[in-house]
Amino acid sequence: MDEIRLIEIKEDILSDNKAAAREIREELSAKKTLLLNIMSSPGAGKTSLILKTAAVLKKNIAMAVIEGDIDSMVDSEKIAASGVKAVQIRTGGFCHLDAAMVKKGLGALGIEDLDFVILENVGNLVCPAEIDTGAEKNVMILSVPEGDDKPLKYPLMFTVCDVLVINKIDYMGLSDFDTAKLRDRVLKLNPDVSIFEVSCKTGQGIEPWVSWVKKEITAVTGRRF
Repeated sequence: MDEIRLIEIKEDILSDNKAAAREIREELSAKKTLLLNIMSSPGAGKTSLILKTAAVLKKNIAMAVIEGDIDSMVDSEKIAASGVKAVQIRTGGFCHLDAAMVKKGLGALGIEDLDFVILENVGNLVCPAEIDTGAEKNVMILSVPEGDDKPLKYPLMFTVCDVLVINKIDYMGLSDFDTAKLRDRVLKLNPDVSIFEVSCKTGQGIEPWVSWVKKEITAVTGRRF
């Protein structure tokens, strides 16, 4: 009987994706463009945070958004209506964006004159954490209604992120959400993570978050905004 050969599909796919992600980073570094990957569960406020951020930055910073969804163009239409250039990636069932998809999105945007691109990943706390998109920085949004136990359930997501944004803090009085417990759990997984508390509804906390974004854009472009 012939020996059966085992083919590790996931390993090959991740290896190919890693190479593509590296190419994206090299290209964006050469063009001095920051790519920010935003991840969260559905409804946590990715699009809302992007709109709040764009409202402050779009006057002085050349920016665009790549929207990722399994279906629909609802979010990209909201971004475009705000005056920010957007492209939609429809994954057709895939629960995350990968580097190949992002490369197509960047090609559709044309990044020659862009300082800043936001990537809104598919709403999911599992798959996006495993896949390198080629982004320089990863941001994870956790909304108060989701609860403070999510780092216990989805540790990888909190481990791979450079920033955690706690959104919907206007719900805090209606919830048993414990910010101290959340911070303790997250910092045990990722001591270097930056944490911001915001409300996209009231605008509370948006300024410190946007200041962080500006600092990161300056680090890549070499220009102050």
